[in-house]
Amino acid sequence: MNTTTAVAPLTIQDADALVAAAQRAAEAADVTISVTVLDAGGHLLAFRRDDRAVLISGETSTRKAYTALQLNAPTADLVDAVQPGGLFHTLPTALDRPLLFIAGGVPVHRGGRLIGAIGVGGGAPAQDHGFATAARETLA
Repeated sequence: MNTTTAVAPLTIQDADALVAAAQRAAEAADVTISVTVLDAGGHLLAFRRDDRAVLISGETSTRKAYTALQLNAPTADLVDAVQPGGLFHTLPTALDRPLLFIAGGVPVHRGGRLIGAIGVGGGAPAQDHGFATAARETLA
């Protein structure tokens, strides 16, 4: 007997909705951002950088999304783990693909399964986390 329930993957429509929701949240706070959405395999589904957002925010949003996806946890929850003595202290330098342990990346779940991640860069870390979380909460 198969007890596995199929869960719809993150679609391009979902990704566009996540980007739009993050941008609305940032605009309400008068912050310019970059937003990255990855599918469960770590593939880019959507990316948007506001015209006035700092250039590095594009890279940070992507790395935050990748980190949240790989560890299935909000990057805000992982900051202490990479400090000296922390559980993941050596992880930032252990992999070929760089992780970024700054708030702003959150995993996206559907039906209890990990289907992707969103990363936001450009604001203060707490702001980025708030924008990403607000966007994720709009996804049905």
